[in-house]
Amino acid sequence: MALREIVLYGQPVLRRKAEAVVTIDDSVRELAKDMIETMFTADGIGLAAPQVGVSLAVCVVNNGLIEDEAEPNAYINPVIYEETGSCTIEEGCLSIPDLQEDVTRAEFVRIKYQDIDGVEQDEICAGMLARVLQHEIDHLNGVLFIDRISGIRRKLLEKRLKQIASQT
Repeated sequence: MALREIVLYGQPVLRRKAEAVVTIDDSVRELAKDMIETMFTADGIGLAAPQVGVSLAVCVVNNGLIEDEAEPNAYINPVIYEETGSCTIEEGCLSIPDLQEDVTRAEFVRIKYQDIDGVEQDEICAGMLARVLQHEIDHLNGVLFIDRISGIRRKLLEKRLKQIASQT
């Protein structure tokens, strides 16, 4: 396992739609392990491959921060295909450090994905897990949490976002 550098706001990889993983091989497993280590080191709850500069549809979630003693999980080619409810909570992002904003997302989601062994999964997620997966799947589609706030609020954050982008 190795730590990977977290890509900051302003880098084009964060705005591209990630490519689907065709074959789950050792390189994908190694990427997921590296992402988990990177997420833990950065004190994150989730991380998507584009955030470490890799445009592949892979994200990881630190389930231990959601449910006691739960193991981190990798989600490969995740797709949300049902959403219900609505909840607004403050979010942040490892690629946009020191910035938090209220974001409204679905309270429950149903997703399909492949696990690290390539087994198809279908899962209903609620609460914080649903929120984290929506955030990370947005990353896989080139969407950032700041895209989900009002235009006026985003305009007020322009200076800070330019500062973050200039760090890269």
